[in-house]
Amino acid sequence: MKRTAEPEAAAACLWQEHLAARFPATLRGAELAGTDMVLLDADIAGCVSVWLNNGGALDTKRLGTLRDCIEDLDQVLPLLNEPEGLRYYQRLHQLALYVSAGNPKAAK
Repeated sequence: MKRTAEPEAAAACLWQEHLAARFPATLRGAELAGTDMVLLDADIAGCVSVWLNNGGALDTKRLGTLRDCIEDLDQVLPLLNEPEGLRYYQRLHQLALYVSAGNPKAAK
């Protein structure tokens, strides 16, 4: 079994859940801690999608983007006080962590 099998399977399952979720209406156009919430969602979604489609591999540029997004999530998660938005971004955070942990370049 390859090293990324567990994170890939977990991320794929969580990804399907994320695709079925609606973006929290209260966060459309919102900026928290200097982070555009829609853009944060889109950046992570793009990285996750590429990672899943590339068999658990992410290029250096996207890995850097993902790491920046994780830092942004660490700042905005404590500011989310609405359950729907918090669940939505906690799921994105978990996805970002799976992808980062499952990417061989993430070990650097």
